[in-house]
Amino acid sequence: MVLAVERFSRRRFGGFVTAFAVGLVASFSPLIAQAGSPDAGKLPTKIPAGTVLRIGDPETQRALELSGLIDQLPFEVEWANISGGPQTIEAFRANALDVGSVADIPPIHATWTGLKVKIIAAKFRKEPVAHPIYQLGIAPGVELKTLADLRGKRIAFSPGQAQGALVLRILQAASLEKEDVDLIELPSKGDAYPVALAGKQVDVAPISGVLIKRYLRQYGADGAATIPHGLRDDPAHLYAPQAVLDDPAKAAALGEYVRYWALAARWVEEHPKEWIEGYYVATQGLNTEDGQYLVDADGRFDIPSDWNDVIVRQQATIDLLAKELNKPAIKAEDLFDRRFEAIATNALNAS
Repeated sequence: MVLAVERFSRRRFGGFVTAFAVGLVASFSPLIAQAGSPDAGKLPTKIPAGTVLRIGDPETQRALELSGLIDQLPFEVEWANISGGPQTIEAFRANALDVGSVADIPPIHATWTGLKVKIIAAKFRKEPVAHPIYQLGIAPGVELKTLADLRGKRIAFSPGQAQGALVLRILQAASLEKEDVDLIELPSKGDAYPVALAGKQVDVAPISGVLIKRYLRQYGADGAATIPHGLRDDPAHLYAPQAVLDDPAKAAALGEYVRYWALAARWVEEHPKEWIEGYYVATQGLNTEDGQYLVDADGRFDIPSDWNDVIVRQQATIDLLAKELNKPAIKAEDLFDRRFEAIATNALNAS
């Protein structure tokens, strides 16, 4: 597998440094915050010179660049232009990545495939039902107004991705069984789902972000539509292989990365115009209007300092997936490295 890897260069991104970033970083201690869990204090804090993290988290990378925070990272970075379950799991197996950005399903799926991983950071959205990541895309000509109307429909389904779990949760909410619909196994990559909807390969598919707007713009005149699913679908995690976490130098560096990951999230929320132009327009090829649409859709982020409720929700997801996909039971608690639990919120509170 070939990864698009970029060695960190301070000079390249020096122009992005702002007074905000300098003041922000100066206001908190560089020491790792201890997590409020039974494992608190056991996370290594010493980062030896020459420590390198290979990170697949493109959005945070860009936020760090634009804010200038990237200049403060106390370790070297090789950025990999990948994120999401299939790519990060493949890279973990190839020993080509140390940490990746995903939703809640890839850590579960990785565990079921024999890859030991741990979640080290968790982020959500305030008012998640009002600010969902996904909507249900409806193919032109398909009549569907409520979740109950899913009965008998062909639904795009990707078992190892967040979209697949969402489909199962939607069926559960609608009191439907898998047998009541036709699940069409189709990986969600790029615009695969809008294309499948437009081509009437499926009747329904969960679509997200600017794809929602583009789908309606391109095919709305033909009868394409979307409906809300009414569930929370907002988990955003960082996860890493256990082998990486067992390396004291990399574990310490990951603790610092979680800190800067949180600060980058706040910078994005507090600088929407800079984010729209610097990320959506400059790197994603979107126009300002589409960028504003995405910022509005995101709402405000929420990083909990306590993962108890997070683990309860993760367990419910695991139980549903295990039942519907005939997979073994997993304890959600085992998927979280609670040494990292309070690092992000401590970083936000200290600055």
